[in-house]
Amino acid sequence: MKISFAEPKLPARGFVVFLMGGDGELSASAKSLDKAIKGAISRAVEARSFVGKKGETLSVFSPEGRENLNILLVGAGSAKDLDTLRAQEIGAIVYKSLSSLGADSATVLAEAPSGAKTRGADLAAALAFGARLRDYSYDKYITYSDAKALLAGPTRLQFMVKGSAVARRQHKELDHIADGVDFARDLVSEPSNVKSPKWMAAQCRKLTKLGVKVEVLGEAQMKKLGMNALLAVGQGSVRESQMVIMRWNGGAKDAKTVSLIGKGVTFDTGGISIKPAGGMEDMIWDMGGAGTVIGAMHAIAARKAKANVIGVVGLVENMPDGNATRPGDIVTSMSGQTIEIINTDAEGRLVLADAMWYTQKRFKPDAMIDFATLTGAIMVALGREYAGLYASDEALSDKIIAAGKTVGEKIWPMPLDEAYDKQINTPRADMKNVGPRWGGSITAAQFLKRFTNDVPWAHMDIAGVAWSEKELPLMAKGASGFAVRAMDQFVRDNYEG
Repeated sequence: MKISFAEPKLPARGFVVFLMGGDGELSASAKSLDKAIKGAISRAVEARSFVGKKGETLSVFSPEGRENLNILLVGAGSAKDLDTLRAQEIGAIVYKSLSSLGADSATVLAEAPSGAKTRGADLAAALAFGARLRDYSYDKYITYSDAKALLAGPTRLQFMVKGSAVARRQHKELDHIADGVDFARDLVSEPSNVKSPKWMAAQCRKLTKLGVKVEVLGEAQMKKLGMNALLAVGQGSVRESQMVIMRWNGGAKDAKTVSLIGKGVTFDTGGISIKPAGGMEDMIWDMGGAGTVIGAMHAIAARKAKANVIGVVGLVENMPDGNATRPGDIVTSMSGQTIEIINTDAEGRLVLADAMWYTQKRFKPDAMIDFATLTGAIMVALGREYAGLYASDEALSDKIIAAGKTVGEKIWPMPLDEAYDKQINTPRADMKNVGPRWGGSITAAQFLKRFTNDVPWAHMDIAGVAWSEKELPLMAKGASGFAVRAMDQFVRDNYEG
C-alpha cells in the first residue's frame, strides 16, 4: 500500500475519511463539507444516532452536490483517550472499513477532536502506521483471484494534515518498523515444507542489503564448537541445522551491546515424544522466536539505529526418524553441562542453551534477551493476551516491559526461584530438560538461566502471542510479529546514544 501526506484540502472525488470524537462533534473539515452538501452528513449522523464511539463507522455515498464523493466517518472515541496507540488502532479501523467498502484509495483528514492527546503530524503518522500494520495479509499461496480479492484492501491512502512534511518524516521511520514486523510475519507464516533451516538462513542473509553482517554456521562447525544440545534436536531430520549470527554495528565501538536470541524450530513434531496429530499443523510457527529476532534486526537496521545489536537464531527441525534423539539420552552442551533428555518435545530450550552460551562467550554482550514459543504452560498462566517475561535482572525486566507498553505489546513479569531450579535436577546428569507438570514455563526458564553465565538476561515466552486465531486491533488472524516493535523501542530507549 502506498501512503502519502499532504496539506489539508478537501478532495472532489473518491473516498474521504473524517474522524469524530466521542462527543459526536464533527471536525472542522467535515462541518465545511456538510454545509456544502446541505447537511447530508448531519442528517445521517442523527438518523443513525452516530456519536463517534471508538470503532463506529458511518458512510454517506454520493451526496447531492458531491456525487463523485463518498464520505466515511470513523469514531475515535473519547478525545482524552486518543493517544498514539489509540490513533494506531483508529488507523487500522480506517483501513478495514475502506476494505469492506471496496475502496481502492482514500483521503484521510487527520483532524483530532478537541482535547485529544495526539494531534497534528503525530496523529497523521500514527494513523498511517496503524493502517500499514493492518494492511498485512499472507496470500502467497492463494491462486484463486476471488479468494485473493477478499483479502485485498486500499492500495493508496493519503493523509492530510498541517505539517505534512513532519508527518512524512515520522512515517518513514515507522514504515521501517512495519517492514520488520511484516518480515517476521512472513517467516512465521511460511509452510514448513519450504521453511527449512537453510531456507531461514537464506532469509537472514537478505539483511546484508541493510548493512547487517550475517554469518551462518552449519552442523560441522557447531559440532566442533560442542553444540550437542542444539544438534540433538535436529539429528532426526534430513534437513541440516543452522545457526545464524546477525550483527548491526550502528553505535560507537565502545558502546553497550545487546544480543537478541531466538528459538527457530522450523517444524516441531515433538520428535520421539511425538505430539498429538490434532493441531500439529500449528507447529509451522514454532520458530516464532527466531522470527521476532530477524524482524527486529530488520527494523533496527532499516532505520539505521545508532546502537550495537547482535541477533542469533538457532534453526532446527524436530523430526522422529531412526536417528532421532531418544528420551533418556544424555548430551553435553557447549557449556560443558550435561543434560538428560526426558522429553524430546521440550526441545526449544536445548536450542537456546547452546545459542546463548555461544553468544555470551563470543560477544560478551551487556545483556541477552531470548525469545521462544517455548511452553504451552505459559498459555495456561496468561492465556493468549500476554507474553511471559523471566529475567535475572529486575532493571532489565522493567525496561523491556516499559518498551512493550510504549508500543502496545503486553508483557507480564513471571517469577524465578531456586525452588523451581531444583526441580530440574537429576541423578543421571547435571540437569534434565523438563521438570514436573506444574509451573512448566518457570522450570523451562530456570533451565535457560543455567546457560547465561551471569550475563544480565531475560527470557520471553511468546507461545501464546506469536500467532492469533482471532482478529486483533492491528492485524487479521495469523502471525503477529510480536515483540518486533517492543525490541525496536527497547533498543531506542536504552542503547541509542
